[in-house]
Amino acid sequence: MGCFFGVIGHPIRHSLSPWIHEHFLNMTKKNGIYRAIDIPGQELSRTLETLKKIGIDGFNITVPHKENVIKYLDELDPLAEKMGAVNTVVCQNGKWIGYNTDGKGYIRSLNSQYPDVFEDKTNKNVLILGAGGAARGIYFALIDEGFARVDVANRTMERARQLQSDQISTQILALQDAQERLDEYDLIIQTTKTGMHPNVDEQVIGITGLKESSIVSDIVYNPIETAFLQNAKRAGARIHYGHGMLLYQAAFAFELWTGIHVDPESLMDPLEDKLKGGF
Repeated sequence: MGCFFGVIGHPIRHSLSPWIHEHFLNMTKKNGIYRAIDIPGQELSRTLETLKKIGIDGFNITVPHKENVIKYLDELDPLAEKMGAVNTVVCQNGKWIGYNTDGKGYIRSLNSQYPDVFEDKTNKNVLILGAGGAARGIYFALIDEGFARVDVANRTMERARQLQSDQISTQILALQDAQERLDEYDLIIQTTKTGMHPNVDEQVIGITGLKESSIVSDIVYNPIETAFLQNAKRAGARIHYGHGMLLYQAAFAFELWTGIHVDPESLMDPLEDKLKGGF
């Protein structure tokens, strides 16, 4: 009998996770299926019970369930516990164990394109825009990587303060304040859904006065080049797309479920083509 994997979220119809993981299954000749499962918030508890009865082998979690799912798990990986957000669940010996591969996936994707940002990390200043589940994953991954200063700007500053760790120098900023201080940062990471299709003209803050050679990153991957990244490119920034994080976090999740290492780089061009062609 094959493995049963999936992704839960709401809405989930346009998720690329099934496309990615079906490729991983084929690449590794692993017998299994991967399905997108749409779960509105009020149905989370009931649907998770059903998945447990069915015997799902592992699943990913996307918005809006990355934090709410935790109370239904038996164990948490220490990093996921620190983050307070889970994007991958491993079902093992009757237990559900929560992990977070978002941050590791982001770091791996960034490093593959801009390895220089990981040189002299104690002198690099990072700004994260947003304070949701993905922001949490990236924030703690940057701490683990040894960055000395990671500031967080969010529409609701109180939510950003809930993310703040005493392991690192972090200022909590209003979005307007962040916009006025962009010249302080070597790396700016947009982690909200702002600018995602169909709201492609929206951006979380304006891009002006960037530091020379700064990197501007957006984890939104539909469209592949958001208005935020287009404006950053015009302002002279180096830009980093969101689909790399999507692929790498998926590869880490697949390895947790199967014990099999996959190299997502071979899917990078096909995924770009898929994104540019619409899906």
